[in-house]
Amino acid sequence: MLCKFFKHPIFECSKVYNMATIKFILQSKKDNAPIYLRLSLGRGKDIFRKTGLSINPNNWSTTTGLPKQSNSTNKNITSNLRKLENHVFDKLNDAKEINGDWLFNQIELFFERITENNTSSLVTDTIKNIVDTAHTRDNGKGGVGLSTCRINAYKRLSELFKDFQGNKNYTIPQLDKTVFDDFKKWMLATKNYSPTYSFKKLSDLKTVCRDARSNGIETSSELNDIKTKQVSAYDDDMDVIIITPEEIEKIENTTLTSNALINARKWLILACYTGQRGQSLTTRIKEENFEKYGADLVIKIRQKKGNKSVIIPVLPKVKEIYDNGLPYTISMQKLNKHFKEIGKLAKLNDLVMGRITEVEEGKKRGVKKLRPKHEYISTHIGRRTFASNHYGKIPTPIIMKVTGHSKESTFLGYINQTDDSHIDTFLDFYKTKELKARKEPQMEVIRKTSNE
Repeated sequence: MLCKFFKHPIFECSKVYNMATIKFILQSKKDNAPIYLRLSLGRGKDIFRKTGLSINPNNWSTTTGLPKQSNSTNKNITSNLRKLENHVFDKLNDAKEINGDWLFNQIELFFERITENNTSSLVTDTIKNIVDTAHTRDNGKGGVGLSTCRINAYKRLSELFKDFQGNKNYTIPQLDKTVFDDFKKWMLATKNYSPTYSFKKLSDLKTVCRDARSNGIETSSELNDIKTKQVSAYDDDMDVIIITPEEIEKIENTTLTSNALINARKWLILACYTGQRGQSLTTRIKEENFEKYGADLVIKIRQKKGNKSVIIPVLPKVKEIYDNGLPYTISMQKLNKHFKEIGKLAKLNDLVMGRITEVEEGKKRGVKKLRPKHEYISTHIGRRTFASNHYGKIPTPIIMKVTGHSKESTFLGYINQTDDSHIDTFLDFYKTKELKARKEPQMEVIRKTSNE
């Protein structure tokens, strides 16, 4: 049979309810042919809409006009189609106007892809809504409008989740512990993403669910119990990559003939001695932000990330660059490229274990392996270098005032150190106890006898 609306052969199943007829139709011979619902109202008025379900035509029965009952998946599709059919018929009597939008909404409501107020409960639609309304949303800085970084993070989450779900079209209520766990395993095992990146995406997905709940969409009862822990940016077998004082000296003494590299070297040294990352480094370390502090100088800035006010001491290396002329600003991409070239010229070739994003088969992913240290030098390395080189020499809370870390636990994780502040207390306690035991006089009690 050929459908007048489609040029492809179709298979049908029908049921008559008063004057209305419902048929499920395949219009394609592709492996995942979409299943359409055709609602005929008589007098040539037919409405077609996709059900959101798909099937291989080889699994479609020409006898019953429904999926063959050869496996559990086909049986489940058949059950859903029969229930959908009954749902549409039940809603016909209450409908004020029956058109394509009405039929689409009934299908989406039945599969819980939207709520009664027409808010879509599809995961991908919920993420899209966050992106589309990003400019009106409250942000973590107390203002309005999500940052470009956050928007891009949600866009990437949408791409990942579409890849993960395939043809399943998950809804927010379906995101329980099992789905979260499957998504995690897929990112770690199938996509080979790092634990840090994978758990960040799980955290973003949980935020999406909470946002949907605030808009009246039902969420899984397990949502609050789903843990999206933070993990260290470094695996157990990866090195915390910094530039040591000796290596900074090698960089300073390296002969550079290019003005671009000489300029970039200034930025690299400033990064190592101010503890500032990327944009905060190149846009905040400016002459107008240098202020007198008694006989010395400080730099007063507001960090872009976290919107924190920071006062940075102008250390001797920074003062030297300030006196001789601060570097001019260039793009992050060029600066990172120059940093690596400078490191190579300075022969920072020690092999270190780290992760760098590489392109494999047209897809980007983090690849962990041994590489020469200069390949890891970027604008971010300066902040970790500042923190690591001063750790143990200057009180940690003082260092944190420059780096902008709020919690000591976060700071220690950042430089891959463990909090050992309790060790001295325990050791001192037992040393003191031992000393007291040695100094106490050994008194011997002698009992008098009756004959004395």
